[in-house]
Amino acid sequence: MVDITEQAQAYFVELLSKQDADDIGIRIFISDPGTPMAETCIAYCKPGEEQEADLKVEYTGFTGYLDERSMPFLEGALVDFAEDRMGGQLTIKAPNSKVPQVSDDSPIEDRINYVLHSQINPGLASHGGMVNLVEVIDDEVAILQFGGGCQGCGMVDMTLKDGVEKTLLEQLPQLTAVKDVTDHTVTDNAFYK
Repeated sequence: MVDITEQAQAYFVELLSKQDADDIGIRIFISDPGTPMAETCIAYCKPGEEQEADLKVEYTGFTGYLDERSMPFLEGALVDFAEDRMGGQLTIKAPNSKVPQVSDDSPIEDRINYVLHSQINPGLASHGGMVNLVEVIDDEVAILQFGGGCQGCGMVDMTLKDGVEKTLLEQLPQLTAVKDVTDHTVTDNAFYK
């Protein structure tokens, strides 16, 4: 799943040995998987901090935990370490982290992000705007935040109701509502004031 080179494994062993915890490992996950904002993350993982659904992987000298939701996006990932004059550099390459991996049984967050980033944001970008998913409440209410030219825009209610909400409710019938948590009093970059 995630290929960690020998050099990177040695680096992690050294790094983990300096931590003030026994049996500490690493946890690898993708934040905002399948979206343009996706980032591959590696964090310390003390015993008990791993998630129940994580995939446990034994590397040389330490244990790694792979986030279940991130696994399709971690396919083909490579972690490497190269020494240099400044000490060294850890590189993480996850070519599938930003690629939508969506099916009918994908988590609702992934399906909402797919619609937002493949269908809605390209249109909003023409006005310098964008919308992101903040959270999903009870698997049925999408909480969104607008940014760029959409923040403070005088037309945001129309954009939300006639564009974003309509599209999401049509494509994801399990959603019952779409709500906006953006502070629209800030109008500095608004497309329409």
